[in-house]
Amino acid sequence: MTDGEAGRLKGEADEPGWEVDPDDEWGLAVLATVGRQLRLRRETVGLRAGEFGQRVGYGEDMVYKIEGGKRIPRPEYLDLADEVLDAGGLISAMREDVEKVRYPRKVRALGELEAKAVELQLYDPLNIHGLLQTPEYARGLLLMRRPAYGSDEVERFIAARVARGAVFERDPAPEISFVLEEWSLRRPLGGRAALRRQLEHLAEVAQLRNVELQVMPMDREEHAGLAGGIEVLKFADGSAVGRSPVVAHGRPVHEPKHLRILELRYGIIRAQALTPRESLAFVEHLLGET
Repeated sequence: MTDGEAGRLKGEADEPGWEVDPDDEWGLAVLATVGRQLRLRRETVGLRAGEFGQRVGYGEDMVYKIEGGKRIPRPEYLDLADEVLDAGGLISAMREDVEKVRYPRKVRALGELEAKAVELQLYDPLNIHGLLQTPEYARGLLLMRRPAYGSDEVERFIAARVARGAVFERDPAPEISFVLEEWSLRRPLGGRAALRRQLEHLAEVAQLRNVELQVMPMDREEHAGLAGGIEVLKFADGSAVGRSPVVAHGRPVHEPKHLRILELRYGIIRAQALTPRESLAFVEHLLGET
């Protein structure tokens, strides 16, 4: 039974994190197109906005905002609309683009690169890398930010990080290498229960055939990654893009000389860290302590 059938229709307060970014031109264009199609289809079948809202469990004001491109519709909304309006799958087919609109532009651009990469080399000196974060761990990190994010921003970032995890489900799978700092695996950000679930997730990912996960122990006397994180993504056509705060002030770089520096540093970091087998054993040991 929907909220509408129970007598209470959903409004904006029921769905934080589905607001439109007014500076996202591509997102605004997508929502305007989707909203226009929803309105035309509704009017074609002779349903008023209020009547349609009752059928899908949303208030009339929300229906108008979605049709006006001022609100991001949930995937379930599109599926229900497709059924109620007898659209034969045409409305449901817009789900993929609509879901992407919810993600911040920078995160969306990064996700698109990760989705195309055939090899990823990733080192984060401060936290567990975003591709590895569970929703609970990500929420804990985002809630600690100062100045604080709004609740809608937190939900948008969490949704984006979860979506980026699709890189592990690709076929053919890319080769992915991570180096994580020991301290980031020990600090219970978001609570010990969240840390335990995060460690369990790391143990699962570390056993994937296309993933090499390594831990940099705190007792190492030499460390080539103290200047900042490193990301290197390589693509099927032989091109690559890299990023690090120590090269080009953190801007994405494509030049061979810059990429060579990043890969050199990353290679040394990997050599200084525990092996993948040792790292998995280390994560499992921390699980036993948590």
